[in-house]
Amino acid sequence: MKLKAVTAAVAALTLAACGAEQPKEVTAEVPHGYVEGAEEAAEAQSRLIVADPDTGAVRVVDLITEEIHEVGRADGVQAVTTDGRFGYLTARDGTIRVIDSGSWMVDHGDHVHYYRAKVRDVGVAPGKQLLAAYSDPAVSALSYSDGTTTLLDRAALDKGSVTELGKITREPHAATAIPYGEHIVATVADAGKPLGRGVRVHDRQGKAVAEIDQPCPDLQGQAVTRRGVVFGCADGALLVTEKDGAFAGVKIPYPRSVTAQERATAFFHRPGGSTLAARAGESAVWSLDVGRRSWQYVETGPVAAVNAVGEGGPLLVLSRDGKLNSFDGTGKEQASIPLLAPEATAAGVPTIQVDTTRAYVNNPLSAEVYEIDYNDNLRRARTLKVGGKAGHIVETGR
Repeated sequence: MKLKAVTAAVAALTLAACGAEQPKEVTAEVPHGYVEGAEEAAEAQSRLIVADPDTGAVRVVDLITEEIHEVGRADGVQAVTTDGRFGYLTARDGTIRVIDSGSWMVDHGDHVHYYRAKVRDVGVAPGKQLLAAYSDPAVSALSYSDGTTTLLDRAALDKGSVTELGKITREPHAATAIPYGEHIVATVADAGKPLGRGVRVHDRQGKAVAEIDQPCPDLQGQAVTRRGVVFGCADGALLVTEKDGAFAGVKIPYPRSVTAQERATAFFHRPGGSTLAARAGESAVWSLDVGRRSWQYVETGPVAAVNAVGEGGPLLVLSRDGKLNSFDGTGKEQASIPLLAPEATAAGVPTIQVDTTRAYVNNPLSAEVYEIDYNDNLRRARTLKVGGKAGHIVETGR
């Protein structure tokens, strides 16, 4: 009986002690790739940012629902560029209006996450006469014609606030800076020269930490690919890569001697793709395979716009007469369709935006954007009525 009494007493004390314990706070597990305030989706949430140069009206078109969002204004908008989520619109006076398209993707290498959120006008970015805008998850780099680059806090920008992290200042030239490998890869120039001569590596606050030994004379044009960052040079292309924190540059020379008019000075490609397209004078196009480190010269006739779908996909060329043409990897024409009136290519600045399944071509003289299935003989899949004039477009969410 004594043993039973002791056992009962111990049991009672144990229960009392358990009852005195405070319950542990259960923290919900944060899903991989989570972004506060956003809705994750199973597929790309592609959208178009469309700017009317006459009225300054800015619209965002949801390519899934076709819903049109009226957002912001950039008077006399002259150019639009994007970093994949945000649109940066240069107004007549040079100021930069930032528009959040509410659509983006996060690339983890072996998989991606797609997100959608509300469209909004973020406000005005510091600086004037924007030349390029590139971002990674930590920083957005805005480069200007005076040779400076402003580094913005990307997390703050995601929340609707423009916050500076630092600045990169060098000799005035057509500057470019690109976040890459947790650093900033930025062009450098000699005093009095309008174009760059090479590339330097900075940390995310703007401090120079390394120099790329390989020169890039008369640097014009750049692109970010999965294989590295590409810059256009007078003698070819400079490919900058990073491995374990070390940066290196390798030159991809032209296959022959080229004139200044034939040089590739602006690259176009599908985000994530490693095949780049560039004009080669007035009547031809360069195709640069970054993986194979090789150029191909394609005679196309007079060019109004160009873009590359990517490995194994066609090269898309909008000709001055308004026809859209596709060429295969050998440079052979595959298909051709009439798309724009000739005056549309002369009066405006049509572009070809490309994603993994479709291309989008704007008609600068109307409110129309044409969705093209480039895998089906350039079939016009949809005609999107976007309101006002579709003077400038960029695609986001890719």
